[in-house]
Amino acid sequence: MRAFLRTETGSAAVLFVAVLAALVWANVPGDTYEAFWGTRVSLSAGSAGVSLELREWVNSGLMALFFFVVGLEARRELDIGELRERRRLAFSAIAGMGGMAVPVVIYLTVNAGHGTAQGWGTAMSTDTAFALGFLAVFGSRLPVGLRVFLLGVTVIDDFAALAVIAFAYSGTVSVPALLTALGILAVLIALRVAGLRFSAVYVLPAVALWGALLRSGVDPVVSGLVMGLLTYAHPARRSALEGVSRLFRRFREQPTPELEHVLRQGLASTLSPNERLQRMLHPWTSYLIVPVFALANAGVPLGAARLADAFASPVTLGVLLGFVLGKPIGVLGSAWLAARLGRLRLPIGWGAVAVGGTLSGVGFTVSLLIAALAFDGVRLEEARIGVLATVPCSLFVTWLMTRGIALLPPHRRARALLGEGQVLVDLADPVDPERDHVRGPGDAPVTLVEYGDYECPYCGLAEPVVRELLAEFGDDVRYVWRHLPLTDVHPRAQLAAEAAEAAARQGRYWQMHDVLISHQGDLRPDDLLRHAERIGLDGDRFRRDLRERAGAERVAQDVESADLSEVSGTPTFFVNGRRHHGAYDIATLSAAVRTARERAVLAGAGPSG
Repeated sequence: MRAFLRTETGSAAVLFVAVLAALVWANVPGDTYEAFWGTRVSLSAGSAGVSLELREWVNSGLMALFFFVVGLEARRELDIGELRERRRLAFSAIAGMGGMAVPVVIYLTVNAGHGTAQGWGTAMSTDTAFALGFLAVFGSRLPVGLRVFLLGVTVIDDFAALAVIAFAYSGTVSVPALLTALGILAVLIALRVAGLRFSAVYVLPAVALWGALLRSGVDPVVSGLVMGLLTYAHPARRSALEGVSRLFRRFREQPTPELEHVLRQGLASTLSPNERLQRMLHPWTSYLIVPVFALANAGVPLGAARLADAFASPVTLGVLLGFVLGKPIGVLGSAWLAARLGRLRLPIGWGAVAVGGTLSGVGFTVSLLIAALAFDGVRLEEARIGVLATVPCSLFVTWLMTRGIALLPPHRRARALLGEGQVLVDLADPVDPERDHVRGPGDAPVTLVEYGDYECPYCGLAEPVVRELLAEFGDDVRYVWRHLPLTDVHPRAQLAAEAAEAAARQGRYWQMHDVLISHQGDLRPDDLLRHAERIGLDGDRFRRDLRERAGAERVAQDVESADLSEVSGTPTFFVNGRRHHGAYDIATLSAAVRTARERAVLAGAGPSG
């Protein structure tokens, strides 16, 4: 997650540099900027081929990959993220639609009677790269849920904008080519329904879909978003990981090229295609494709007289006011209506929604695409200047909003950011003090659950972090350990877990837990007997319970609960029932616990599991 956020922040910086480079290049003497991006590049095979200007290859070709990544992230949130609760999706959709409608109204009002109303689509679409990049800059002050909300808003925004491009700004539509594209899409859906997992199989139909849409007159970037939404996401399953362990043992015994190939395929199959493709393509789209798009489209001749004329133009003012004023008003107003009329509970606080509105007031990628379709000449330059001006204005207004929220008293600030909406619960089996092993006060507002393995080195690394966390938060946190022995890679983990349960039968669970987790290399039967003697257990009773596997059923219950919660590896943490996807260093876990505590206090909650 931290690497992902660093990519978002870094990509916004690279994008900003690309915009500046385009402006400098477009204003040097000569016409090298337009001459370069107007260069025609052709690809042909036999009688078939595509011939486009270099800028068109960027706008229609490379940007399809960008929208593919946007679709991948949206599908992940729909499958296993916050948007799997359809009410939250509906809330983001309503906010997104309102955030598009108000800017369009503002643009049409400003441009009424000027013959420039056809550019209304330029003022409607938030730039995902800039918005998420700006959010990463302000991220330490804002709740994690804001990113999911903003992602939902921008995805709905992109869908609507691409539909507008397809139906309002495309050229003459070729019906045969469009029917071909729909046929290819049907084939792709059939492959998806059939469960075909190999990503390479989808490449050729995806390219064919892009080409058919290009021939049809519909902007082919639509194909990227569609392909991303067709790529499912799921967490790694424990059964699949155990299968890979068996494959690795076979390869260790016989390191042949054939088994190496099978092992590599098995490893790839444990992760969803969505996760693998997102990990592979996200840096490329963030650091290369979107900046190249900026370099190709942000170049506008500037000068004092030119800027004065532009900011007196209804096109520039309509675009700028539509984004900077219309977006926050549209997002916040439609969210308020959804909460009041639709009785939808806000997943975040009103202050965070307002910040989401100001962040969505930055236009770039799709806005420049639509501007190029709606205008040419001087009007196109004016539209581009308006779009570019939204970048610093959105950043400044967001800074003002976050500073205003920061000045609120702590309790009101927490309410403004977190709200009172219920958090999605990922922990399928709630904490039961009568059954679970609990360390800390029973009425603590935050419950930290760890699925662990006594032989897992990562659990050993996490243990001092957990201790520091409990010391830092005191009575505000209770800690629960649940067993998940990964027997395919840790052969002594099952016996160690049963030894802990045998100690629990004598009221010494946590003493045995502490010894086992700190002596992970000493888990043989003789070691366990020595540990039992060390903590003062009845040796004969301990031996009997261990021999009769008295704790096996209790361990199996934890493993079953892990499967229900789709836990596949250790350590896996849940904070108040919400799966913790970040790192488990003290800073990251402390931030998660602090947020959960603030939300629990706002809700007046007791212990939560």
